[in-house]
Amino acid sequence: MGISEIQGYASFVMTIFLVIMLYGYIMYLYRSEKRGERDYEKYGNIALDDEITSTPVEDKAASQRHKEENK
Repeated sequence: MGISEIQGYASFVMTIFLVIMLYGYIMYLYRSEKRGERDYEKYGNIALDDEITSTPVEDKAASQRHKEENK
């Protein structure tokens, strides 16, 4: 078994690992939005509505509440 075979197997395993991590992250986002923890569409609108006078996506109390729930 040469180094090129080891590199091939390692790249295959790394690709599978990254695909599993990607799907896990997508499921995490989907579930947290379904539970009502976050509204990711509001975060998506940040790129479209980025004026200095725009209202924040979340108030500080909501973000602090989320941090305390995760402790």
